[in-house]
Amino acid sequence: MTEEDDSRGPARSRGPIEARQSLRLRLTLLSTALLALFGALLLALSYLVVGRVVAALPQFPPGTFVEVDGRLVEASAAASAIAGQGRQTVLIAGLIAFPIQVLAGAMLSWLLIGRTLRPLFTLTRTARVLSESSLDSRIRLTGPRDEVADLSDTFDDMLDRLQAAFDAERRFVANASHELRTPLSVIRTEVEVTLADPAADAAQLREMGTVVLEATDGANRLLTSLLVLARTQARGVSVRQEVDLAELVGPTLQVNEAAIGERGLSVTVSGGPAPVSGDPALLGRLIGNLVENAVRHNVPGGWITVTTGRADDGHGDSILEIASSGPVIDAATVTELFEPFRQGQRPRTGQRGTGLGLSIVRAVVAAHHGTVDAAPVPDGGLRVRVRLPPADPAPAAAD
Repeated sequence: MTEEDDSRGPARSRGPIEARQSLRLRLTLLSTALLALFGALLLALSYLVVGRVVAALPQFPPGTFVEVDGRLVEASAAASAIAGQGRQTVLIAGLIAFPIQVLAGAMLSWLLIGRTLRPLFTLTRTARVLSESSLDSRIRLTGPRDEVADLSDTFDDMLDRLQAAFDAERRFVANASHELRTPLSVIRTEVEVTLADPAADAAQLREMGTVVLEATDGANRLLTSLLVLARTQARGVSVRQEVDLAELVGPTLQVNEAAIGERGLSVTVSGGPAPVSGDPALLGRLIGNLVENAVRHNVPGGWITVTTGRADDGHGDSILEIASSGPVIDAATVTELFEPFRQGQRPRTGQRGTGLGLSIVRAVVAAHHGTVDAAPVPDGGLRVRVRLPPADPAPAAAD
């Protein structure tokens, strides 16, 4: 270990009591030193003022004698003696009061500084006992809203972000480990069955390769969706710029054009601009998931409607609504569609979806401080309505 490491070792291993007393002691010494300095200046000022007060008194004419303790003394000498006696009295009283004042000030400073630093000690103690399993602890400091309270609130906000990140990570690990069992089991089963057949020909090997490729594609889509969901829930929106939801609809429909034509779906797009402030990639993923969901769970020859615009309730929020035909959905199970790996009453077998589409939609909407709700279409299908705050108005140009 180097000398530098040795010098840093005690600082890292210093306990909370030692750190507390060190800061408290330094502040106490500083305040006591300032009190002693002002006390000394006050004593010196008093010493000078006494002499000037005596000198400012009315003076007897020169040559005048006064009687002091039965003796005749010249008036000017008597005045000088009185001034000197006053200075001496002030000096003696000051020298007695000065250490008492300093000691009392030090004790009072120690108590008041300890009381002032108590929230800081609470914050330090909470930070020391934190771990991944106790991130729900919060300071929630009450009292005056001063700098220490601001530090406490900042610390609580940081813990909120850390807890959200750890929760998202735990959900990601749990969901990934649970959902990846299916494609991995399919891959293992196909490989084992093919290898166990000594008469397997090229056609069987190709069939095995096709199944394995589809399984790996499904696993890749699953991991990609899980990553998007976890990052959105943990980090929120990291990029903000003005985006028009209406302009994102066209490219999304082009991506799904083949699937739309294969199922014979009719698509209707209506409405006007819907500007919002947010992450273009996440908002594009939001619209893409809604369109893919409407296509995948539709019926042959069905329909899809996409509507964009502004709310007419005075708030000016931007609206995106995507409705589609499909199987009849129970209204009681609509909210379950936004939970991870839930697809209502639709079987997941044979579906290329991961059950995360609407979960990602909800996470993206929440990250943009919006709302999303869904309702079943009476004749079968689903209507999803997204409401996001409008984009900030651009500043007016100077004349």
